[in-house]
Amino acid sequence: MKIAGVDEAGRGPIAGPVYAAAVILNPEKAIPDLADSKKLNKNKIALLAEEIKKHSLSWSVSSASVEEIEKFNILNASLLAMKRAVISLDIKPSELIIDGNFILDMDIEMRAIIKADDKFKEVMAASILAKYHRDNYMINLDKKFPEYSFKNHKGYPTKQHLEAIELKGICVHHRKTFKPILKYL
Repeated sequence: MKIAGVDEAGRGPIAGPVYAAAVILNPEKAIPDLADSKKLNKNKIALLAEEIKKHSLSWSVSSASVEEIEKFNILNASLLAMKRAVISLDIKPSELIIDGNFILDMDIEMRAIIKADDKFKEVMAASILAKYHRDNYMINLDKKFPEYSFKNHKGYPTKQHLEAIELKGICVHHRKTFKPILKYL
């Protein structure tokens, strides 16, 4: 039985895409220290991301763009990114365990479980890959838009980020349907 864990990263930020990952772990290659990405520091996430990629039977990371977030809303864009991640796996899973309370529109057995990233190693691994790839996207975006300091807050509505928007206005990577951004339109 090939179980894929599925999780997303980046629903709360006001800038950048939402990312999702799907991971089928190798039962013969245990990856120590797996945990929910929210409980790990960036160095541990980077280390574990490499281990997950190296030792998993299959893994995939996908995203939904800011335009898709605005068109479909953040929940549906997250589900779209998750579906893309599952479809992109090299191995078709027999079951999905999804973090949260929504299932995907797919013909695969699946369970949506709140806090699955605390309970299932596959979902912990997906959580780590989604966060790792989204954070790196935002760090690279910072090189093109240094005035927003995306590398520091990864697009979340921190004081620093909101002050930068107040000063510079918004850019194409800001989610225009999100409350903190609406007042600048």
